[in-house]
Amino acid sequence: MSRLGIFIADGCEEVEALTVVDIVRRAKLEIDMIYINGTKQVTSARNVTFMTDTTKEEADFSAYDGIILPGGMLGMVHLGEDATVNQVIRAFAKEGKLVAAICAAPSALGILGILEGKNATCYPGFEDQLKGAKFKAVPVVTDGNITTSRGMGTSILLGLELVKLLKDEETSK
Repeated sequence: MSRLGIFIADGCEEVEALTVVDIVRRAKLEIDMIYINGTKQVTSARNVTFMTDTTKEEADFSAYDGIILPGGMLGMVHLGEDATVNQVIRAFAKEGKLVAAICAAPSALGILGILEGKNATCYPGFEDQLKGAKFKAVPVVTDGNITTSRGMGTSILLGLELVKLLKDEETSK
């Protein structure tokens, strides 16, 4: 059974994070919400407070088949500044494990050089931050082990794409 992790930071876009978690869990795949700031309580971009499953200090990253980055401008800033997040993203991309990002979060992949030569999408206005990528103005793009999505309105589609990739198309439908 596949197991995913989704990094969560204060200021995250709660719809992007929680919708993906919900869909993945409905498909009977495992996913851990991983908070990056030491506790398990996070406050989203719209002041929705919720609990994560674990912290980056407690997480066993070797147990994950993929990692996900939700958007949210402030949340994205926090994720982009975190050394553990950057280390895990680089390692997963290099190892061919799934790396997914939505909204502004694909820009972090661009900054790390992970999108070089890949097709990718992102929130409108962030296209120039997809360093080395071929931008596609579509809801969800998968190129190899990298999956990117446009934003809050495509959260369900991203979740379904992850289910298709990690389980099967029938379950996704």
